[in-house]
Amino acid sequence: MKKTYKIEVDCANCANLMEEAAQTTAGVAGATVNFMTQKMTVEFADGADERAVMQAVVKACKRVEPDCEIEV
Repeated sequence: MKKTYKIEVDCANCANLMEEAAQTTAGVAGATVNFMTQKMTVEFADGADERAVMQAVVKACKRVEPDCEIEV
C-alpha cells in the first residue's frame, strides 16, 4: 500500500537524506520525497503496521533534519 504525506523540508539535499532515511526504515518497501511539492510517498511492506512504521520514519527523518514536519 502507498500513502502520500505532506512534509516541510528546507532544502533539496535534506529531502534526499530524508528519503534515504525513510527507505532504510523497517516496514518500508519504498519511499520518495519531492522537495518541490513538499510531499513524501511511502510504500509499506506487506503486513506492516502503518502507524508504527510512520512513527519510525518520522524519527529517522528528524535525525536528518530536526525541524522537519510530516503530517501523519
